[in-house]
Amino acid sequence: MNTAANPILGKVIQKMSSLKGARVKIVRRLGLNVFNLPKANKGMKKGAARSDKKLSTYGEQLLEKQRLRAYYQVPENQLKGYFDKARKSKEQTGHALVKLLETRLDNMVYRAGFASSIRQARQMVVHGHILVNGKKVDRPSFQVQVGDELTLKEKSRSNDMFKDNFAVGGNSPYPYISKDENKFSAKLVKMPEREEVPIEIQDVFVVEYYSH
Repeated sequence: MNTAANPILGKVIQKMSSLKGARVKIVRRLGLNVFNLPKANKGMKKGAARSDKKLSTYGEQLLEKQRLRAYYQVPENQLKGYFDKARKSKEQTGHALVKLLETRLDNMVYRAGFASSIRQARQMVVHGHILVNGKKVDRPSFQVQVGDELTLKEKSRSNDMFKDNFAVGGNSPYPYISKDENKFSAKLVKMPEREEVPIEIQDVFVVEYYSH
């Protein structure tokens, strides 16, 4: 990652795994509520976000790339790897990139409502709480395929936090995910269309950033 042109933003992104207070600062610096924090939009000062400043073309591309990283909370080398894979797709590269990120196991666990954040979803996956088609998968980057069923491990269903998360989520608001609350399961029923993915990113800027 080239942060020489934007050292402040680079330092902010590196703190992504810190406490909530730092995450609010990231949201305000990026000018976008990438963590879906309820109170993050409050107190945003005009001029504090990078998007409030006059940016060069490269600066706009870098900002969108950083926003995309923050949404899915993936390391730079992984994001670049996803871009290289997306570039080989027959789809628009930006759309293919978003779909690859959206169907990561940790993100699917989050979207399905098993977890209240991607960070929590990632911990659930790593600690073996999630089954994919009945088998334990502990890799957050595992690529979920259409038809794959995610299930909360039976022993984990007594965890009040997991139960509450799944119940509060109700029916999936995403047309590409179906849920069965009785079975503590969710299924990827189709690949998401780009317009169905709830992230505010200008894909083309990300593609341009990596195409230099």
